[in-house]
Amino acid sequence: MAAERGLPGLEAQRRQVEGEGPAQPGLERPLRAGEKWYLLENHWYKQWKAYVESGNQNSSSFPGRINNAELFEDLESYRLKDRLVEHEEYVLVPEEVWNKLVSWYGTEHDQPAIERKVVDLPSMQKVEVYLVELYLCQHNDMDNFVISQFSRMDVIDTVLKEARRQFCIPAEDETRLWVKNSDGSCERLRNLQTTVLDACLSSGQVVIMETRSKDGTWPSSRPHIMKNSIEEEELYRGQPGVCGLTNLGNTCFMNSALQCLSNVPPLTEYFLNNCYLDELNFSNPLGMKGEIAEAYADLIKQQWSGHHRSIVPRMFKTKVGHFASQFLGYQQHDSQELLSFLLDGLHEDLNRIKKKEYIELKDAAGRPDEEVAEEAWRNHKRRNNSIIVDIFHGLFKSTLVCPECGKVSVTFDPFCYLSAPLPVSKDRVMEVFFVSMDPSKKPEQHRLIVPKAGKVLDLCLALSKHTEVPAERMMVADVFSHRFYKIYQMEESLSCILDRDDIFIYEVSVSLLEDPSTADAVVLPVYLREHAQGRDYSDTYYGVVLFGHPLLVSVPRDQLSWEAIYQLLLHRLSLEAKENALDTPVREEGAGVEGKPSPKPSPHRHSHSPQTPSSSPSPPTANQAKRKCRLPQKRQKLLFTLHHVNSNGTSDRMASQDEAQPYLAMDWDSDMKKRYYNEAEAEGYVKHDCMGYMLKKNPVKLQECIELFTTVETLEEENPWYCPTCKKHQLATKKLDLWSLPEILIIHLKRFSYTKFSREKLDTLDLNFSDFIACLSPGGCQKMAIFFFYGLMALWCPLDTTFARNKDSGTWFYFDDSSVSAVSKSQIEVMASFMLDCPNILILAGLSDAACSFSMIQRRPSVFPALP
Repeated sequence: MAAERGLPGLEAQRRQVEGEGPAQPGLERPLRAGEKWYLLENHWYKQWKAYVESGNQNSSSFPGRINNAELFEDLESYRLKDRLVEHEEYVLVPEEVWNKLVSWYGTEHDQPAIERKVVDLPSMQKVEVYLVELYLCQHNDMDNFVISQFSRMDVIDTVLKEARRQFCIPAEDETRLWVKNSDGSCERLRNLQTTVLDACLSSGQVVIMETRSKDGTWPSSRPHIMKNSIEEEELYRGQPGVCGLTNLGNTCFMNSALQCLSNVPPLTEYFLNNCYLDELNFSNPLGMKGEIAEAYADLIKQQWSGHHRSIVPRMFKTKVGHFASQFLGYQQHDSQELLSFLLDGLHEDLNRIKKKEYIELKDAAGRPDEEVAEEAWRNHKRRNNSIIVDIFHGLFKSTLVCPECGKVSVTFDPFCYLSAPLPVSKDRVMEVFFVSMDPSKKPEQHRLIVPKAGKVLDLCLALSKHTEVPAERMMVADVFSHRFYKIYQMEESLSCILDRDDIFIYEVSVSLLEDPSTADAVVLPVYLREHAQGRDYSDTYYGVVLFGHPLLVSVPRDQLSWEAIYQLLLHRLSLEAKENALDTPVREEGAGVEGKPSPKPSPHRHSHSPQTPSSSPSPPTANQAKRKCRLPQKRQKLLFTLHHVNSNGTSDRMASQDEAQPYLAMDWDSDMKKRYYNEAEAEGYVKHDCMGYMLKKNPVKLQECIELFTTVETLEEENPWYCPTCKKHQLATKKLDLWSLPEILIIHLKRFSYTKFSREKLDTLDLNFSDFIACLSPGGCQKMAIFFFYGLMALWCPLDTTFARNKDSGTWFYFDDSSVSAVSKSQIEVMASFMLDCPNILILAGLSDAACSFSMIQRRPSVFPALP
């Protein structure tokens, strides 16, 4: 019977099944993780064993077809019975033995093979007889589920594919899995390559499959949205990618960066096509366990679904804040900092290198640059290989030269964006008020051009050209809150003066070139104060408050008496008093002395108010046509009294001969001030003709920025270079060159050059890289680089905004948080003030936040389509 079927001899069967030595181990061979073993019903196995041991191929003990029916609960589901015992109800055979037995004897009634895998448990290896039974259901129908069995060595991707098969999910729909825990909470099964065992899934657990909505959102991410709102969004159809981002509170910096990055076609298509799913790196200690990449993918899918006018990037903001604490909360931040973090996070989350090897760097040692650069790029890719590297990374060439021995060190370093400085103007525009000694002249506002690194004297020299008053007869003061915040010396740097400060320049009779001790006059700072009777004195000193603008009054030395100063101040305020108006001497109240103040002023500082100088009032004056001082002939009441005060004008003090700089206060009675001091007239000023001139700024070419970036510089003392030849640290010269450019080049322009006193804003750009690039791609050299702008960020204070070109339609759009509008070429040129000089290069506005700017551009053929 067996011979008729062409079976091997009985002894040969026995040896092949039960094994005979190391060369043919059969059932006795050791287990190996991942291999397949099969359950064989024990009764059939014993029948077969008796048959082969009988030695008679025609024996009546022939086992017949393999029949595992006793191992199943039923012959429909073929579910394995519970609590089966090995060697009593079944035996385990390796895959090669099972295949031989099936080929020899066949199976009964087309029964399925009971295939099981060897799993590598923490302390042992064993055949996994009982699989993990999971209850699979869909997010929108959790009452109906199917039971599926999985090996503990199956990856989660296998579970996902089975769920998609069971629920007939279309291939184009994106899905993800959640596991329901015993406490009712749900947890994402994020890593599709982890095993069921490592995911700690056990029989009886519910696994929920969630399908992404048509609008790009996940149903679980928006449980607060009403059903009709969801349906309305899914019914809306717009241009994919033309989607605003809601400002969550000072998040315009984030929105502008995201809109710019969203309009980089190769990166966006990478996420839209789900290529990222196969490259998520969950084990990278430098990454974010894939969470940043997934959060960004969710954002991109929503933006490019075409179902949203705008979306709320709250989930993305939360993820960013979780991994980068500096972005927690709702403070304003730098777009460059956010974009740098995002690109680095995406790179590490999508790094194809699962285990980074140690690479020992080699010195160039005189080798050709091409060889050293290729080696550097190869080493970089051995540790960093992601879509971000593919698209955004290039190489710098860094050359260091020792100033002592001439040793040259050349290295090639990868970069993700080019941070180019701006050429800074050497001049500065300042607005000041000039106060003449002639009381009939109102203060005059001037706009002056001075050296940025200049002195206060340079400011006076520039003003002298307008007023014909010698610079040495000027005193410069910062006026704030009705007092002198600081009186400047001529040799002080202009960097001490902020653009927002209210600077008053007073004409004085004393030449500052003279020795103060021998000068004919002294200059006294004088404040105006009012007695504030019945007021809350919490902000005043003994019921007096400052008003108006202070004065710098030139007093001849022979008139340093209270009566003379009083008369001089009357004249300075354009007040007139009749002859013999004063019968009693004018004295300082409380002091009772006539001090002789020193003419030497002492500096001290702040700015007038948050207002601009153009809105600042002039020093106090009175209406000389209508306001005249009419005083009785005998012991009349004074218009004001004089007091010694401190530099703040808030407390009286006794004058002393060694006082560095006396300050006086004119204290007015409220009634006298109301009658004789015309506040409206006192706050008047005129503008000099120079205020009407528009100062033209020269365009800044991008070529100039690159020239500055590639300029040779000397290292600072805090960052010396160790010369291997001299065996010591040296202040070497350093030069950076662009060796190779990536597919997408991010240019970080420092749009504002900050100092303590001002910032220099970039207005226009022109683009030409050809003179600065040694090699344009890591794979080879080219002679010319042509770029096409994809997306650019702009700032229209106080919000960051973006211009970007849609990859599908080619239309340019202006993104301002949740607002999106199409723009034409002429609109962009007007709004961004860019120059389109180069025939083969299309340039658009790349103006970013207050600290920096980004422009994202891609190499293109030399011919470009016209801008719509």
